[in-house]
Amino acid sequence: MKIHCLIENTSSAPELAAEHGLSLLIESGSHCILFDSGASPAFAENAARMGLDLGRVDAAVLSHGHYDHGGGLLRFLELNPHSPVWASPHAAEPHFNAAGKDIGLSAQLTGHERFRPVPAAVFQLAPGITLHAAGTVPQAYPEPPNGMTTLRGGSHMPDDFRHELYLLIEENGRRVLFSGCSHRGILNIAAHFRPDVLVGGFHLMRTPTRQLPQVAAALAQFHSLYYTGHCTGDSAFNFLKSTLQERLSTFSSGSSIELCL
Repeated sequence: MKIHCLIENTSSAPELAAEHGLSLLIESGSHCILFDSGASPAFAENAARMGLDLGRVDAAVLSHGHYDHGGGLLRFLELNPHSPVWASPHAAEPHFNAAGKDIGLSAQLTGHERFRPVPAAVFQLAPGITLHAAGTVPQAYPEPPNGMTTLRGGSHMPDDFRHELYLLIEENGRRVLFSGCSHRGILNIAAHFRPDVLVGGFHLMRTPTRQLPQVAAALAQFHSLYYTGHCTGDSAFNFLKSTLQERLSTFSSGSSIELCL
């Protein structure tokens, strides 16, 4: 399996853009999957500079309904004439950050004919490739919404992140899980899936330092390999690295990961 980081908050090369967002291109067997698209069309420009053809993508997955993961999808739909974009049925709901700023998706995207709500809590994209709704993950570890809200019935309420999706690829008896921001709690996600490899943002950038030892200890006991970036935060990454050591790596725009499964 090969995983190419098309865009992230940092860049591995001066000619490649970086932005607050995430986009990964995953090659697994005969399948090519786009997981998120960053905040803008910059992910597609990076892909072209990296020699990666977005026209080969046979499925796109939106991890959750925030602009920094779905902002480039309209550009993807222009470049790729056939791939559906799979998302939670709740992804189109309005979403706001702690300051009240709209961080949701474009109505042009959610109204597009190839924007497909996932029809089941566990949905098979292809043999060995499944999408899992946030509701399948028990909340064993409390996870606050950090001030983020959604609009339901005309009223703002704390976001429960029911719009998150997780992509699980099972290859050669090994399980690789992709999570865009892990808003439902990276410990809840890791504990539920127990993957061999977990790739994505861990959303620890606002986690108090006093809580990081618990997070590091729990992640260590799950015996996974971790690749992270975007919303994990530098200080949290450095703290986790001191515990997880070679089991924790980062990625940035232009970097590629090859997993020998």
